[in-house]
Amino acid sequence: MPSLKASLSKPFAKYVAKRIHKWSSKPVETQQKVFGHLISEAKNTAFGKDHNFNTIFSYKDFKQYVPVRDYEELKPYVERVVKGEENVLWKGKPIYFAKTSGTTSGAKYIPITKDSMPTHVEAARNAILMYINETGNSKFVDGKMIFLQGSPILEEKNGIKLGRLSGIVAHYVPKYLQKNRMPSLKTNCIEDWETKVDAIVEETVDENMTIISGIPSWVQMYFEKLIEKRNKKVGEIFKNFNLFIFGGVNYEPYRSKFENMIGRKVDSIELYPASEGFFAFQDKQHEKGMLLQLNSGIFYEFIEAEHFFENNPERITIKDVKIGVNYVMIISTTAGLWAYNIGDTVQFTSLKPYRVIVSGRIKHFISAFGEHVIGKEVEQALKEATESTDISVNEFTVAPKINPEEGLPYHEWFIEFENEPTDEKAFINRLENSLKKQNSYYLDLIEGKVLRPLVVTKIKKEGFQNYMKSIGKLGGQNKIPRLSNDRKIADELHKLQVIK
Repeated sequence: MPSLKASLSKPFAKYVAKRIHKWSSKPVETQQKVFGHLISEAKNTAFGKDHNFNTIFSYKDFKQYVPVRDYEELKPYVERVVKGEENVLWKGKPIYFAKTSGTTSGAKYIPITKDSMPTHVEAARNAILMYINETGNSKFVDGKMIFLQGSPILEEKNGIKLGRLSGIVAHYVPKYLQKNRMPSLKTNCIEDWETKVDAIVEETVDENMTIISGIPSWVQMYFEKLIEKRNKKVGEIFKNFNLFIFGGVNYEPYRSKFENMIGRKVDSIELYPASEGFFAFQDKQHEKGMLLQLNSGIFYEFIEAEHFFENNPERITIKDVKIGVNYVMIISTTAGLWAYNIGDTVQFTSLKPYRVIVSGRIKHFISAFGEHVIGKEVEQALKEATESTDISVNEFTVAPKINPEEGLPYHEWFIEFENEPTDEKAFINRLENSLKKQNSYYLDLIEGKVLRPLVVTKIKKEGFQNYMKSIGKLGGQNKIPRLSNDRKIADELHKLQVIK
């Protein structure tokens, strides 16, 4: 017999699904409303005055007055906000700063405002409600739920609270879920990731866990410790565990390993949250891609990744995007980020409604020889190379070897296997053939004898975890880039983690 909470969730889910259908079926009109609201609300801010917001009446005007910026270029404005100044990027002051690790700028402080915060919470909630509406499955709301996340302890800077996004969001779990939520606040506040995961295992191993959520690489660590403790599959330990919610990285490279650890298939929901905004979530179980959140105070622009580094590349809105093209996503938001390059690349899988997949990072690619290999391509290659085999991979990354001691340059794949291939040569051939099929530049370079076929370098068990620990980035929202255009990570892995 379902509980009252489980029963009530179904009509609420139906109501939310109708509202989402209403705006997603009028995408261009929805985005025009968001655009008008953003310009109107921010025209009296310092940024709005500096960029002639009072004379912006169209997207064409906006492109003329507001250039695309990344964090470094927006930093002078952000620093004014951090110092406590009001009405700089958005009206008033932010209520939080999401603190993230910048690649060039050290810590980055991403503002979250009174207007932008609810969109983070609603999108996460709506993802679950859309799942309930589609599948009719609501029993899981009666069980325990775990969200592997950063510490909810927040610091303060000039009267504004700051912390990791997942820690900030932890303060907004709805009351009706509070009793179901795990781990305890005490455990959630543990800073050391390994200690924290051990404590989470102790707290949850005897509970009725029905939803597990987090970045796959760190959920994997939790699963491994559960299996070690009970010597059972996760699905036996948690008999009612039926929904895995994830974000941050592509799940496909982990899927077979997870299904093996769980012992059965479970439904999953993919999310696309970031400190800068909650951009998309999976709205259908059997459709590829995530529904782009066009009604969440975010105005989207797109630049073809292939032309991004050219002078003055073309900026377009959703009206002009095409399926399958690799775009850099540019956002303007109710948090006061304007024509802001978050660094992600996306591809559209559907235009009715608008759904996207995250294809990589504009800075995470390999093009040492003009091959333009992106994250989605290496992930797809690994998926094809391991399909219908016993091969299981824990983690991997790829880097170019530009000046080998002998022979032609090549791409080096660092792979931590759970189950190694019995025929390594056949495995490498499958990887290689998939890449050549997906990327014509790579194919040309191989056939033109500029590159030789890829090389696989095996990493020790827990080698990637050890590497992340050595740079102080184990756990939380940190993850290994799928590929790099330099040897920084590769050289560190070679020093300590390679199987000799």
